[in-house]
Amino acid sequence: MPANTSSPGQRLQRLFLTGLLTLLPLWLTWVVVKFVFVALGGLSQPLVEPTLQSLAAASPQALGWLLEPWVKSAIALAATVATILLVGWLTHRVVGQRLLGWFESLIARIPLASTIYGSARKLLDILQTKPDGTQRVVLIDFPHNQMKTLGFVTRVMREIGTGRELAAVYVPTTPNPTSGYLEIVPMEKITPTDWTVDQAMGFIISGGAVAPDSIPFSPPANTGNDHAPAG
Repeated sequence: MPANTSSPGQRLQRLFLTGLLTLLPLWLTWVVVKFVFVALGGLSQPLVEPTLQSLAAASPQALGWLLEPWVKSAIALAATVATILLVGWLTHRVVGQRLLGWFESLIARIPLASTIYGSARKLLDILQTKPDGTQRVVLIDFPHNQMKTLGFVTRVMREIGTGRELAAVYVPTTPNPTSGYLEIVPMEKITPTDWTVDQAMGFIISGGAVAPDSIPFSPPANTGNDHAPAG
């Protein structure tokens, strides 16, 4: 087998992506639980600001600059990136997988959180796996047939009675792909692409700035058996 020639930057990017995909369902769970329970009991303040305030109070002349807004924002951003990279690194290790398994079993005991986390985890697992016979990244008509939007095929079903193939397509929003729409689209209305999930995510998050020079727009010609009933 050929030796692994990936550069340090590529390995770092892979770790970051792994950490990000691991944390996304946790983040979705946090957003919903916070929305539901914030009015009841309130939530603790972020850890960065109280820590910086304590350090600045201990030595105002030497560490007073820590309370500058741009310093707090920079430290919070660095801490977030470091946490994502750490989670990505741990996920590739046995101890990290055990910790994640323990945490998932803990979330499974919380009714609301388990539903949110389980659904988000399943969606991200689907996006990371190769589809069976169906291109994962597609274009569909939205909001009308002269405009297209990017989506991910998560499941293929059949219409009752006719047996026509229908695709469940998740349409993420820009620039936050964790929110979006779920569309059920006939397979003959779908325009397949040769994009990977990573390329599609880059396109969505960048608002279309990161894109290839050419893309398909019209769905392939019908084969004539799209509406044939199931055998």
